[in-house]
Formats: sequence, structure tokens, C-alpha cells
Amino acid sequence: MATINDVVLIYYEKNPVAFARIEEITADHKPDWYHVTLLMLNLPLQTVTWILRDIYIDGEEFTMGGQKMRLEKVVAPMPQTANNVGEENTVVEKKKAPKKFIKSSFKGEKVVSLKDRFKR
Repeated sequence: MATINDVVLIYYEKNPVAFARIEEITADHKPDWYHVTLLMLNLPLQTVTWILRDIYIDGEEFTMGGQKMRLEKVVAPMPQTANNVGEENTVVEKKKAPKKFIKSSFKGEKVVSLKDRFKR
């Protein structure tokens, strides 16, 4: 079951349309119904509260205004490492960039912090 701080993908008429993070889940006065507050992860940021049954939070399809909706918990993919790509015993050889490349790519450039850039 998706829970607080989980990211969910919202489907509208069987098409993925937005990501949201579950901010809060509180019980409704009806059994098995909950007030689910979602932080919509798009611009501008906004929160919405939907009243959903527990099975809808688990991913069952429901309707909202006559339109089919569904929530799907998002699971982050595992980072690619030498141990989980191809054979387990594969050794990835790390190569250093030639020094002449490193020097020429940063020639005369200064690194500026965004924090410093927007100070007033």
C-alpha cells in the first residue's frame, strides 16, 4: 500500500498524467475511506485532498467525475553498478581522462555558486 512520503503516478483514463507525493492520510468518518493529501509534482506546486477507499490507495481503479483514475506507487530503479549489470563477476575498468583534456575543457572558466549568484 502506498503511504506517507511515497511518490505515486496518477493515471487518468489509463494514461499516466502526473506524479504526486502523498503528504498525509487521515481516516474519514466512513470505514475504509481516507482523506489523502497529495503534493502534485508539477509547476506550480499545489496540494489536493482526495477522499479515497483503502483499495484505491493500493492501486485499484476508481472514478472521479465519471473519469477512470488510478494511483500507482513509484519504486525508484536500482542504480547501475558493476555488480548488477550483466554478469556478476564482470569488472569495469576505470579510465582516467587525459590531463590535456581536463585542462583545456576548463580553460579560463570560473565556477560560481548559484547561492552566491543570487545574493542581493
